[in-house]
Amino acid sequence: MNSSEIQIAAIQMVSTPVPEENLETASRLIKAAAEAGAQIAVLPEYFCLMGLKDTDKLQTSEELGKGPIQEALRSIAKANSIYLVAGTIPLQASIDNKVLNTTLVFNPAGEQIGRYDKIHLFGFETETERYAEAETIESGNQPGILDLNINGINWRFGLSICYDLRFPELYRSIGPVDCHIIPAAFTYTTGKDHWEILLRARAIENQCYVLASAQGGQHQNSRRTWGNSMLIDPWGTVLTYLPEGEGFISGILSKDKLNEVRSKLPALKHRKL
Repeated sequence: MNSSEIQIAAIQMVSTPVPEENLETASRLIKAAAEAGAQIAVLPEYFCLMGLKDTDKLQTSEELGKGPIQEALRSIAKANSIYLVAGTIPLQASIDNKVLNTTLVFNPAGEQIGRYDKIHLFGFETETERYAEAETIESGNQPGILDLNINGINWRFGLSICYDLRFPELYRSIGPVDCHIIPAAFTYTTGKDHWEILLRARAIENQCYVLASAQGGQHQNSRRTWGNSMLIDPWGTVLTYLPEGEGFISGILSKDKLNEVRSKLPALKHRKL
């Protein structure tokens, strides 16, 4: 791996209603990813809590910069000398009986260096399934961008979360990046039909890598998530993926590959709107 390449990993989990269990699993998988060479690790949405009911996240929410979940994340990043994109955790909101669904980023020293609050809130209903995130989550209002300098090379990442994936205008507003990072907990129902198609579309139209870290299995609250954490290159090729269950995938982001795709097909320069 040369200086214009970095290794990134997506952690896949089947989170439970017990935060301590989930933090232990996250710590173990991040350690394994770091030992395999990852410089950046990404946890899935709701990694710390997949509650038995939607309101469980209210009791687990933390003030920014304080609380056992954030303390554990700082320690994990520092212990493994890794950049940690910490899926999502519930942070205190400005609206009573709601939380923010927030991605926090920690550097290898354990310092928080990035934040993104989920903008688009999932709503879906059939005869057997119902999800209404807006009932317990306050929407964010600022796109997420993360700039890192690794080995003297600048890398720009877009931060988005799960349902955001369906809104291409969000990714256009973020602008050109090297990689979009997307923690998610896609349902099995929607994931089997839309997950890979949407991820590959975001990679192709933005000519960048996409790294998606997912929940993947049957949860204690009867919810089934799709899994299929994957890394996709700027041409839209799936480089690696994990169908189901806990574990991790990792792969290389290459500036040379980004430049090759964008020079052969300079679509980003051809935009009119």
